[in-house]
Amino acid sequence: MFKNNNFIERSIKGALIFLKQAVFADEYALKKGFLQSLDPRIKAATFFLFILQALFIKNLFVLSCLYLLSLSLACFSRISPGFFIWRTWVFIPLFSLFIAIPALFSNFSPGETMVSFKVGALSLFITRQGIAGALLFVVRVAVSVSFTVLLSITTRHFELLRVLRIFKIPQIFVMTLGMCYRYVFLFVEIIENTYLAIKSRAGTNIHYKKGQRIVAWNIAYLWQRSYKLNEEVYKAMLSRGYKGDTFMLDELKFKARDWFWLVFVLSISVIFLATGVKI
Repeated sequence: MFKNNNFIERSIKGALIFLKQAVFADEYALKKGFLQSLDPRIKAATFFLFILQALFIKNLFVLSCLYLLSLSLACFSRISPGFFIWRTWVFIPLFSLFIAIPALFSNFSPGETMVSFKVGALSLFITRQGIAGALLFVVRVAVSVSFTVLLSITTRHFELLRVLRIFKIPQIFVMTLGMCYRYVFLFVEIIENTYLAIKSRAGTNIHYKKGQRIVAWNIAYLWQRSYKLNEEVYKAMLSRGYKGDTFMLDELKFKARDWFWLVFVLSISVIFLATGVKI
């Protein structure tokens, strides 16, 4: 039981599964939901506006309303709430929570003391201003990540790249992003096959020094193979007429719902900024 469920194997498989789910969630972009039906140009522009609001708004209640709006949009777009919350709260918001912990204390946020305690000879005080500042920071990060994730999982990859070029993002950046997206899946498959090959030939009950040599050799081999494969893929794309731009068979067209959505976003943005920004 231990050999079949060892820590290394479970860690590798878990990481690869999470990477596949995080990067290749195209099934959500193909669903018939609200955000999927919007023009990607309007959607990208309005979501960028939401993210800008999250950066400037200083009212915790207004930021919470923005976060509730992102949850509502996820539900209307047929995205599982559990999947969306997991995608938006793992890593970045939780990491920001640890960053915000020092802001709780009076050394960084002086003000009204809410909690006091001692750690050895050191007296620590948590202030009301510190709690408010830490909550504001974490919610702001959560709102920004939520809208970014919504945009990425409700927009097909080639449409998103096309929108980036329409918004005058440098071609080299878009080209690199597109190639990385296509190459990551192949790279993950190579890692899985390499680990399976090592396990089938060496087994799990080997000396740790031999295991270190096997891993080191495979890391070097994988690097050489991936570099060579990357060059071959790029040359194959060039030979087929690739010039760094993304083309679509269907032209993007604005619909009535896109204009209604734009008017709605501009209206609530004025309200949010008027009530949430302290001048």
